[in-house]
Amino acid sequence: MNLLYANDKAGNYPPSWYAATATPLPLSEPLRGAQKADVCIIGAGYTGLSAALHLAQMGRDVVLLDAQRVGFGASGRNGGQLGSGQRMEQDALEALVGDPEAAKLWDLAEDAKALVKSLIAEHAIDCQLKPGVAWTASTKADTRHLHKYAAHLDQKYGYAHIETLDHAALQDVCPSPDYLGGILDTDAAHLHPLRYALGLARAAKAAGVRIHERSAVHHIDEGTPATVRTDAGHVQANHVILACNGYLGGLNRRVAARVMPINNFIIATEPLGDRMADVLPRDVAVADSRFVVNYFRRSPDGRLLFGGGESYGYRFPSDIAAKVRGPMTQIFPHLKDVKIDYAWGGTLGITMKRLPYLMRTNNILSASGYSGHGVGTATHAGQLMAQAIAGDTDGFDTLAALPTSPFPGGPAMRSPMLALAMTWYSLRDRLGV
Repeated sequence: MNLLYANDKAGNYPPSWYAATATPLPLSEPLRGAQKADVCIIGAGYTGLSAALHLAQMGRDVVLLDAQRVGFGASGRNGGQLGSGQRMEQDALEALVGDPEAAKLWDLAEDAKALVKSLIAEHAIDCQLKPGVAWTASTKADTRHLHKYAAHLDQKYGYAHIETLDHAALQDVCPSPDYLGGILDTDAAHLHPLRYALGLARAAKAAGVRIHERSAVHHIDEGTPATVRTDAGHVQANHVILACNGYLGGLNRRVAARVMPINNFIIATEPLGDRMADVLPRDVAVADSRFVVNYFRRSPDGRLLFGGGESYGYRFPSDIAAKVRGPMTQIFPHLKDVKIDYAWGGTLGITMKRLPYLMRTNNILSASGYSGHGVGTATHAGQLMAQAIAGDTDGFDTLAALPTSPFPGGPAMRSPMLALAMTWYSLRDRLGV
């Protein structure tokens, strides 16, 4: 079964609150016949759109192909959080790669966050960007860990944008009976992810990128030039960028062995009105310290956008709203009667260590596996691949050097093994250990 079509109607955005509150671009024509380009990019999410935009601004001739619509995948469905740092915390990175490399990775992550903000400003992208992401803890041990981590970032990296929150202070941010403390990162941010993707697409088209939607790539003939083939046409290009993330399929075995697709789910409640004061009195995003993270924020029209729950097969559950209502009511028991107006799922890519996987083989480059940290990292990875093609490989090489092991057992075993691990960690979350 192909993940590109397993859960969605071809050529249509999923029925999400994001799709209901965004204005799509006019549909781009599918690729037909033969074309040539300096660079052919496969996948029109944040990675591909950013790479295309930056390459076009460098004067490169770019063709961008997507099997569905621009921003159709995880880029148009995610929680909209623009976080600081890498997906792995800095002290863990220090232990993994050493202090000098960890410092480079911190700087790259700060560059990623700044890049998103600058692109939004430069191209006047109306994506409801707002500051503030809180990390919350449900145990005293997790609270101590978050406070210690904030101090570590301040002392070692000079990052002074984090407020530590005891139980009383956290209640002013997020009055959930489940949370005991946390931190608030005021330089992190949240946004409307589909509007952001569409804004990048408009900027890329204005810069001269040729975008072809409904153009699924089924094969790449490697060589110089390489040939990227769809059912109705092909593109010969000096460079090819794989920007497919969880929707890569079988286009590249090396990437597929290290980046696994999983599904995640979000709901949008009815407008809460005065009840929002008992959920999120401050307009910040929240992510908790569970292994299977719950994440949520307010919408401008007063809804709670709540993400929670994962699955590892091809198909989404038949009742997404019910799947997400469970973790939502654990965090907010007083919302057990709330009406859910929208429920949707999306497919993202994860790696064994939850670090991005960047690789280059001759003239084919790939970036994916953002593991839920893709708003900034994917945008930045697109820029880094553009720079690498232009000859500046420093940032790309730093991320490409990250240790990224293949999933054990290959495609047949990786989903069952991950599901077993997630079940164990979910049990630990429920027991508070």
